[in-house]
Amino acid sequence: MATAVAGDFTNPPNYEFPHHRLATTLRDPSKTPLVLVACGSFSPVTYLHLRMFEMAKDYIRQNTDFEIVGGYLSPVSDMYRKVGLLSAQHRVTMCTLGAEDTSSWLMVDPWEAFQDYQRTAVVLDHFNYQINTVLGGAHTADGQHRNVRIMLLAGSDLISTMSEPGVWSYPDLDHILGRYGTFIVERAGSSMEQATDSLARWRHNIHLISQLIQNDVSSTKVRLFIRRGLSVRYLLPTNVVEYIEENGLYLEDSGSTPKIPEKEPAASGSGKDSSS
Repeated sequence: MATAVAGDFTNPPNYEFPHHRLATTLRDPSKTPLVLVACGSFSPVTYLHLRMFEMAKDYIRQNTDFEIVGGYLSPVSDMYRKVGLLSAQHRVTMCTLGAEDTSSWLMVDPWEAFQDYQRTAVVLDHFNYQINTVLGGAHTADGQHRNVRIMLLAGSDLISTMSEPGVWSYPDLDHILGRYGTFIVERAGSSMEQATDSLARWRHNIHLISQLIQNDVSSTKVRLFIRRGLSVRYLLPTNVVEYIEENGLYLEDSGSTPKIPEKEPAASGSGKDSSS
């Protein structure tokens, strides 16, 4: 498959790819460098979103030959059709507060958020281009070059939508699951094994991660709590809760949803976590 080049992507104004926490030197030269990318609404970001990265980190360390060199949250554009979707500026800020201020290795990439709707397949291509082409990938301590593997991190509710006819296009599924692959974290109420039955052709690139401690916190429930005047402390990072309170967010239900441009129909495969 052809390698993406600069002309294949449009960037938001004044955009710079965040890589301040991206490790460029492998600790173990026998491992394959890996970057995890979570795409979603993050309206708002919750502890479960952040916990997914930690669960994946444990799984990867114990069960694979990968070495994580970075993790990214990629909030969707305002053009993504979603009930309760707050402006990209608020969502990127909350992700930054929740991830970068509470983690030592997670970053927030605003590339997807501040432009037209982008399919998940294209978002992963963007990360691959920025990390492997622009930044030159990773290296071993003795200077050997290594391409960084980019993989999607998602909840099992997302993998369920990939099994539903008409929700995703086959080319996008093949690009995401065939070229990149995914780590799927179990979510309450979603059957991982059943969800992956129709995706068997990509099974080698789909890693299933069980929840050892059940957690069914979702952005949808958080928004409902706020509208009802209930506390959401300890469901979200404290600084995210304070940001929501200071800005009066989610006090009213938003019935309007931005439209996806006609050139990117919803059935082409949005790839966004439906619980976000």
